[in-house]
Amino acid sequence: MKKGTWRKHHKWLGIGMSFFMLMFCVSGILLNHRSLIKDVNVSRRYLPGRYEFSNWNGGLLRGTLNLDKGLVVDSLLMMDSCHHVLLYGNGGIWLTDSKASCFKDYNEGLPTGADYRQIRNVIRTANGRIFAVSPFGLYRYGVHDTWHKVEMPLADDEKLSDIASHGDSLVVLGRSYAYVSLPPYKSFKRIQLHAPKGYDGRVTAFRIVWLFHSGELFGMAGKLIVDGIAFILVLLCITGIIFWLRPKRKVLLRNSLHLHDKIGRYTIVFTLLIALTGWCLRPPVMIALVLNKIPALPGTTLCSRNPWNDKLRMIRYDDSCHDWLLSTSEGFYSLNLEKATVESLTSAPPVSVMGLNVLQKDKEGRWLCGSFSGMFVWDRLHGTATDYFTGKPAPKQAGAPFGKKAIAGMSQDFEAPVIADYYEGTSFVAQPASMNCLPMSLWNVALEVHSGRFFIGSIATYIFIFVMGVFAMWCLWSGYKIRLRR
Repeated sequence: MKKGTWRKHHKWLGIGMSFFMLMFCVSGILLNHRSLIKDVNVSRRYLPGRYEFSNWNGGLLRGTLNLDKGLVVDSLLMMDSCHHVLLYGNGGIWLTDSKASCFKDYNEGLPTGADYRQIRNVIRTANGRIFAVSPFGLYRYGVHDTWHKVEMPLADDEKLSDIASHGDSLVVLGRSYAYVSLPPYKSFKRIQLHAPKGYDGRVTAFRIVWLFHSGELFGMAGKLIVDGIAFILVLLCITGIIFWLRPKRKVLLRNSLHLHDKIGRYTIVFTLLIALTGWCLRPPVMIALVLNKIPALPGTTLCSRNPWNDKLRMIRYDDSCHDWLLSTSEGFYSLNLEKATVESLTSAPPVSVMGLNVLQKDKEGRWLCGSFSGMFVWDRLHGTATDYFTGKPAPKQAGAPFGKKAIAGMSQDFEAPVIADYYEGTSFVAQPASMNCLPMSLWNVALEVHSGRFFIGSIATYIFIFVMGVFAMWCLWSGYKIRLRR
């Protein structure tokens, strides 16, 4: 193309994308430092209306715990019901009854940050102790009818994913390790699980690209480098807009063009890599990356001595098979907790790349497995898995989640089973209006902005980033072409 054509492409793409690119850069920096902003909330009143909770959507209902009447909550809430029920999810914990006739806030003692109140599971041990787990902490219900944080020997920056109990053993699952405790549950032993049979250390190409895009592939140093590239893109946007506006101050105009030219030409490789890797993290390229595994890159955070580094998701004890059922990003496994050994389970149903949201047994003793790839009924004893809604055999692979029910939660503690869709929720009972605008963490807001969903909704997952990625790379390359000096 002629230089004039390259110039037009660069100019109008740059002007059209500058706002979105600024938003991507700022949100990306926030996403890279979650631990620093986990206490910051954003009111949903200031967000687009679709971000308000409605009909228990958005993971507001993840699960429930049935409490026998008179065990803990008789003095707090008296209702005409056989059972008291704790309902939990992405907004915290509430107390209700088996008819869901009313709801009472049950978050006293929990930190106010919305990140802390993304409750993954609530359980009661054999001796009646109640525990709740969120990604940033384990909490025990006790003195003065409040939650109290339980200190744990967590690995660096490890987040918690689940909790379960059997007998007098309490098991808290982190993303990389299992933590086991016995009464009075004040100290925990960290357990590193052994590698499964046939383990070769290979990881999905998607994970490598993901960690490369954030810089986490090279630790904190990598994150800071990517933050620097984001800052460079911010400078390119600002100086480009200034030059386009043609301010009367010639010094400002000249300096803006000089910075835009120098920075753009000398950082083209880095800015193109960031745009390319971000483009790959959404469909359709993402699907190909998820389905392919490659060796972990030497010298990176993926080369860990722990074969389960950031792979553990859910754990339950299976009374039928007398073992611990472990869900991971690599599939389902049978876990011998005493020996820390695992065995792969081949008859398991497919699970979305986003992980399981539901793992509980039905009245017949079969496992109900719900994720963004749908809901499946898994009979471990007979080695069968069927679709919960259609009864058809479950597919072997999860595949793309297009057109499938995005299962976010389930309860069997009300008069009829309740299944909550992430987008549509459930209409089993009217959601209290006080829950509509529960705060959202700043990190989650940044995630919505970075993924494009903040601007055009869920369709952004499939279209927006793909289109914006192509435009960004073309804008960067066209700018390089018109400023390239022979």
